[in-house]
Amino acid sequence: MKPTVQLLHFGYHQAMSCLFPVAIFGTLALSSAIEVPVIYRYDAILLVLLGVQYAMYRSGLETFDEIKVICVFHIIGLMLELYKVKMGSWSYPEPGFTKLFGVPLYSGFMYASVASYMCQIWRRLKMDMTGWPGLIPAALLGGAIYLNFFTHHFIPDFRWWLTALVVVVFRKTRIIYRVRAVTYRMPLTLAFFLVGFFIWLAENIATFFNAWKYPDQHQAWKMVGFGKISSWFLLVIISVIIVAQLKHVKAGRQLQS
Repeated sequence: MKPTVQLLHFGYHQAMSCLFPVAIFGTLALSSAIEVPVIYRYDAILLVLLGVQYAMYRSGLETFDEIKVICVFHIIGLMLELYKVKMGSWSYPEPGFTKLFGVPLYSGFMYASVASYMCQIWRRLKMDMTGWPGLIPAALLGGAIYLNFFTHHFIPDFRWWLTALVVVVFRKTRIIYRVRAVTYRMPLTLAFFLVGFFIWLAENIATFFNAWKYPDQHQAWKMVGFGKISSWFLLVIISVIIVAQLKHVKAGRQLQS
C-alpha cells in the first residue's frame, strides 16, 4: 500500500469522525458573526446541535448505541460545567432561556462531541485494544480522574500523580486500528496525548468565538494556557475508558448470542 493512499484514507475517516465537532465550531462561528434577533445565541446553538444530532442519526452516520454514549457524556460534561462555573473557573456571560444555574445546556455537547469522535473513529477504523488493564483498574482510575476535577478546588491537585498512574496502568495497552487492508498499532497513552492536544487547539477556537470565557479572557481574548492540555489529556482518558469498556461489553454479548 502506498503511504500517500493510506494517509488519505486515514484522513478521510478522521474527517468523517469529526463531523459533530466541526458542526459545533461552525455553529459557534456563525452565531458569533450573525445575530438572530428573535432568539438568544445560546438557545439557537442548542437547537442547531440537537438538529445535527438528529440528522446524523437518521442518515446512519451515528448508530443508536452511539447516541446513547453521547447522551451519557452530555450528562457527565454538564455536571462538570455546573460545578466549574459555580467555582468561577469560567463563565457563560450571554443571556439565554436554556441556561441552568448559569450554564447553557448546549455546553454538554462539547463533551459529547469527544464521545462522538471516539465512537465514530472506533467503528470506522475497526479499532481494538491489546493489553487492556481490565474493568476494575480502568474504572477506578477514570473515577479518580473525574473526581479530581472537582476536589482540586479544596485539596491539592493530583493531576500529575494521576498522569503518572495512567502511564503505569496503560503501559502495555496498544490501540489496533486498520486503514484499508493494513493494521497499525499505537501506544494508548500517545493517543491520549494527541487527542488532548487537538482538543486544546479546539478550545482556543471555541473561546475565540465566545463559546465560554476564562477569567483572563473577559477583557480580550487570550490563548488558553498550555497547562489545559493536561486537563484534556485526563478527560480523554475518561472518554476512552467508558467507550472501550462499552465496546468490550457489546463484543462479549455478540459472542454469546
